[in-house]
Amino acid sequence: MARGNGTKSPLASNSKLETSSFSHDLPENDLQHVPSLGRDDLAAPTPEKNLEKGLEDDWENDPANARNWSSGRKWTAAAIVSMYAFISPLASSMMAPGLPEIAAKYHITNTSVLAMTLSIFLLSFAFGPLFLAPLSEMYGRTWLFNICNVLSIAFNLGCAYAPTTGALIGFRFLGMCHLRQRQPENTYFDTAGLSGSAPIACGGGSISDLYSERDRASAMALFTLGPLIGPAVGPIAGGFIAQTVSIKWVFIVIAVVCGVAALFGIPFLRETYAPVLRYRKAVESRDPEKIAKAHAALVRGSEGRLAFMWMSFSRPAKIFFTSLTCFILSLYLAFMGGIYYLMFVTFASFFSQTYGFGPGIGGLAYLGLGIGFFIATFAGAKFADKVYKYLADKRGGKGTPEMRMPALFFGSFFVPIGLFWYGWSAQAKLHWMMPIVGSGIFGFGVVTTTLPILLYLVDAFEYAASATAAAYVLRSLLGFVFPLFGQQMFDTLGIGGGNSLLAGLAILLGIPFPVWIYYRGEAIRLKSRVQ
Repeated sequence: MARGNGTKSPLASNSKLETSSFSHDLPENDLQHVPSLGRDDLAAPTPEKNLEKGLEDDWENDPANARNWSSGRKWTAAAIVSMYAFISPLASSMMAPGLPEIAAKYHITNTSVLAMTLSIFLLSFAFGPLFLAPLSEMYGRTWLFNICNVLSIAFNLGCAYAPTTGALIGFRFLGMCHLRQRQPENTYFDTAGLSGSAPIACGGGSISDLYSERDRASAMALFTLGPLIGPAVGPIAGGFIAQTVSIKWVFIVIAVVCGVAALFGIPFLRETYAPVLRYRKAVESRDPEKIAKAHAALVRGSEGRLAFMWMSFSRPAKIFFTSLTCFILSLYLAFMGGIYYLMFVTFASFFSQTYGFGPGIGGLAYLGLGIGFFIATFAGAKFADKVYKYLADKRGGKGTPEMRMPALFFGSFFVPIGLFWYGWSAQAKLHWMMPIVGSGIFGFGVVTTTLPILLYLVDAFEYAASATAAAYVLRSLLGFVFPLFGQQMFDTLGIGGGNSLLAGLAILLGIPFPVWIYYRGEAIRLKSRVQ
């Protein structure tokens, strides 16, 4: 499953389909690293191998190959996927300023109900990618994006007109709706539903389909921006909507945004996943059996569907638990996500109690994070691309996933700086701009660390959607855990001391481990075997 060091056939680098890993001799080993197709120097050429090589050459230059699309068509697809990825996190935070109205409307006072609504969200958003990502690698990505977006429209309207708390909870679990409940400690928890997790689960795979390793950093940065900036922008809009109209209209606006996305996504977003495109082309050909010899995985999947589905659904867990580099980078990504959600859920009470911000103005406190995310999207992508191409050119143009690590070093320095700045300026109750600036520095660090981690996972693993889904599961779980103990930590250590502790852990995870992966990651990755 782990990719080689840059010398891959077009099938291995583009279509992400390894025929030999699905052979009858290795029925369980769908993740095993195997030689690229058509490159086995020990085997004598056969008519089948000549056919296979010819098919590979044809596909490399085929206009249907997503990597051969025009630049405009590629960026259109990347922008639509990024728009889908933006909507779900946006919906998760838009409800925050209208919490008092929600609590009064549904009479929510039972802490068990509050805990259940939180756990249902985490189950849907954390574990949804575990089967949505494999589905995208079995049947394609585009239909999944569009269907889940349409379902989100229905479920958000259900949230707007839900007659009871139970109905609201059910719609939140299924759709991209949002309810943030007030806990006894005045902490808040974001929620997004099952259908809203599809872009997060599969979007990284779509970017991998469209762009080669040397060119995908900018597109990946655009995709990464949505899930990060959405929760920062949501409270700004939601605060004024709830304050001037009513909380019901927050859900209606989210449904309208999903509808606008569908107007662009359904007609303009086309399938990008190469194995599915090639399989469809084989079926439509005049001699499908001859061409389908290069598509053994999908042909076999259509014959033994249950076994194929089990193999696909278990793939993210196999990658996470058997790849040491994936585990370490996923842990760091999850830690950044946990801190982000902890900072996010404590913003409302902090700025309200310390600076007297109301619901509408309080939403503007998230602008620091948003500006940091926005700047990092462009600066981080440009830096990551430049470093990767420089290191690849030093090796004759052959890049490796480990060449993403220097960009991770760069971003890892901004995370503790932002946490120290935010924590101690908040502790000292300086002018309200000071903690916002600190949060912006932290936001810059989050993007510049998230981007190279996702690029590494996409570069290193043939099944990119499964690899990124495995990482996002842990991120969602830590996003649940951190707010549970965060308020107690701040009460004990103070907001300055608590953020200093998090900054120290960020230094521990963000500096030595990526350096180790840069020097030793390739050897570990190439030795990886998953039976």
